[in-house]
Order: sequence, then C-alpha cells, then structure tokens
Amino acid sequence: MAEDATNNAAVRLAIVVPCYNEEEVLPETCRRLAAKLASLVEREIVAPQSRVLFVNDGSRDATWSLIKQASLDPAAFGIAPDAPWFEGICFAHNEAHQNALFAGLMRALEAGFTCTISLDADLQDDIDAMDEMLEKYLAGAEIVYGVRSNRDTDTAFKRGTAEAFYGFMRWLGVEMVSDSADYRLMGRRAVEALSRYGEVNLFLRGIVPALGFSTDKVYYVRGARFAGESKYPLKKMLSFAFEGITSFSVKPIRWVSLLGALSIVVAIAMLIYTFVSMAFGHVVEGWSSLMVSIWLVGGLIMLSLGIVGEYIGKIYLEAKARPRYIIAEETDGLSA
Repeated sequence: MAEDATNNAAVRLAIVVPCYNEEEVLPETCRRLAAKLASLVEREIVAPQSRVLFVNDGSRDATWSLIKQASLDPAAFGIAPDAPWFEGICFAHNEAHQNALFAGLMRALEAGFTCTISLDADLQDDIDAMDEMLEKYLAGAEIVYGVRSNRDTDTAFKRGTAEAFYGFMRWLGVEMVSDSADYRLMGRRAVEALSRYGEVNLFLRGIVPALGFSTDKVYYVRGARFAGESKYPLKKMLSFAFEGITSFSVKPIRWVSLLGALSIVVAIAMLIYTFVSMAFGHVVEGWSSLMVSIWLVGGLIMLSLGIVGEYIGKIYLEAKARPRYIIAEETDGLSA
C-alpha cells in the first residue's frame, strides 16, 4: 500500500494546476475543482485539509488576482465561503509549463501533502477520473497516469504527429506513457524522488516514468477546452517535443557521425563518377555532380552543427545553475 495511505483520512491531496493567462477559464475551474474536493471529502476519500494549488506562471492577465480572490473569498465564484480549498504561488516571470508544474509539486511536498494530482487549468482533463486515481493509489500504486482513451477530439494532423512523437521517443529508448500528458497522481515518495532531479531542462513526461515505483493507469476521454485559447500552439508543441528528444537521448549526436560517414561515401561515389566522366571526355557534365556534392556536404555540416549545438546549449544552461523559477508571492495557507 502507498506510504501514508493506510487510511483515507490520512490522504491530504494537493491538486496542482499550472496557469498561464487563464482568466477566462479560471472561475469555472475553481467551481468544478471545489465541487470535486468537497465530494471527495464528504465520501471520506481524502482529508478535509486537501487543497487546490494554483501556480501562476507569470501571467500577463488577471490570473493571479483571480487566484488570490479564490483563496480569500471563494463566495465570489459561487463557492461556499467556509470552503478554503484554494492556495497559490506566483512566479516573478514566465518560466514555462514544466517549471510551473515542478514548482507546484515541490511546494506540495514542502507543505506535507500525502499525494498530488496535476492537471491543466483548461478543464480538458476529466476531473472525475481523480476518483479512480485515488482508488488505485490507496490500493498501492505510487504513480497513476491519466491516459486518453481516444483522440477523437484532435485533428488528423495532431493525432498523426502525437503518434509519431511517442513512437520516435520509444525508438530512442525513452520510457514514456503513450497518450498521457501531465494529468497524473504522484504519491509523496515519488515526489520526493522527483525533487532530486536538478536539471534545468525539465521534461516531466520522461522523468516521471524513470522514477520507478509501482504504477497504474486510468483511462478517460479528454474534452474540449472550456474557454480561451490553447497555450500550446504548433510552435510550442514542436519546441516541447525537441526538448524531450534532446533531454533523454544522445542518439541525435550519434547520427552526426553516421551522417558524416554517409557524406564520405557519397563523396567517394562522386570522385569515381568524376574519373569516369574524365575518361569519356564528359567533363562539363561533372559540374552538376560537383554542385550536388557541395550542397550535400554543406547541408550535412550545417545539420550536424545544429544538433551538436543544441546539446552544447543545454550544457551551457545546466552549467550556469540558475534557479528554475523565482516565487514572487504566495497565499498564506500552505504551511505544513
């Protein structure tokens, strides 16, 4: 059985919700999560000291003001005034989703919560799946992944690229849970283990499966975003995917050597072709093959430099050892 979960009353749950410019959806998020926590407490699945922990990732809108209002005056959102479910921390600057999620998990660990469930603020993840997550946690699973049962709400392009990404990561040797984003339950032992990972370049979807511990899955249907626009356009999705690839595998660097070997083979073939052309008096025709060779080698060099440069850039960021985030402000109810 998971540590500290010998009885339901001991389970202090922290629902960690990273937020970036979520003022449109946040009031509804608060209402739904408050109702879910109230239900879990009423059924004695979690302790009354359970909380929703919002992490404001340097939002430029009224997100932090709404988080503070939810903490101080939940009645403003139509929530019972005697239900102190909400707490929050605010970054001094936007530090990206993975850092915000990590900060929330670490703050929950410091405050003594038994387990955490992380999810996005956009209400696409089915919060009713939390019930089954907690059941599996109480049955002994230290980490429970929320896994999409289908991708019917995605476009064909997004489905195809997602399948390609997960397949590519598995081919690289990275342990990942397919169709699982950051909707997951983690017990205290798992969060403690996660706290020992000191890298600046965080890719939690790869790190969490690498922690070990007993795991389980809960399948759910992902809905449409309740309000506002997605915070992960194509550019950010590609950047996130490349972050995952370069954070967990050195195979791309090995490809540089393979590309170099391939370019040598092509160069030898071009050399043979040149000698043959000279023998038959077709020197002019050799100009095209020469140009192709130059462009090929030049392209391979530039590609190789780009891949190696990406890894050097990561080494540079890690060597500086700057903090992942700076907390500028937080609400008052997070003491252990």
